[in-house]
Amino acid sequence: MNDWAPIAKEYDPLKAGSIDGTDEEPHDRAIWRAMLARYVPNKGVTGDPHLTLFVARLNLQTTEEKLKEVFSRYGDVRKIRLVRDLVTGFSKGYAFIEYKEERALLKAHRDANRLVIDQHEIFVDFELERTLRGWIPRRLGGGFGGKKESGQLRFGGRDRPFRKPINLPSVKNDLYGEGSSEKRNWSREGTRDWRTRDRDHERNRDKRWPERERMWTWGESERERDSKEERSRGRERKDRDR
Repeated sequence: MNDWAPIAKEYDPLKAGSIDGTDEEPHDRAIWRAMLARYVPNKGVTGDPHLTLFVARLNLQTTEEKLKEVFSRYGDVRKIRLVRDLVTGFSKGYAFIEYKEERALLKAHRDANRLVIDQHEIFVDFELERTLRGWIPRRLGGGFGGKKESGQLRFGGRDRPFRKPINLPSVKNDLYGEGSSEKRNWSREGTRDWRTRDRDHERNRDKRWPERERMWTWGESERERDSKEERSRGRERKDRDR
């Protein structure tokens, strides 16, 4: 627990697929794909990865000029790479922005996240492909993205950090009298507590039973009285008709 952190320091698909980073088996096929993948970062990408931001959830109509206008507020931008489809040339909704200074990078990372650009709330984080060891992109089953509908949630990133695990005492087989004498005593005491609780429940139920009977009796008497009144009204109508 001493080395636990909400943000992953090294990418592990199995941990990224776990809400607290403690799972031992993958819970969906995408994690299997990521575990079997052998990914090498794109060598054609240039620039300093430690001065580069990853910007996602962009409006597909957002252009490089708009991104430069927005992110230049935090410092001097060296380069903007808006990722586009190779065939259609349309934006894929994410980009990489490289700054000249680390101070501007940190300011944009802190202030630009969840900023609204062209009616879209954007997501901003550091570039992970070349800085996080073992990184697997989302197209191969990795990443920190995913949707609740598909069940492919990923944890350990800025958007969805790991939840701190809850350390519970081991009580395996205690209820069957196995383990140390202290555990067996705890089990017996727990059993007595359960029996006492059940006994109290029975007593309370016995106390409530006469009240329910009185309620039912009262309800029956009310119904009988109503039926008698109805019969008497019916006789009066017949006498009037005659």
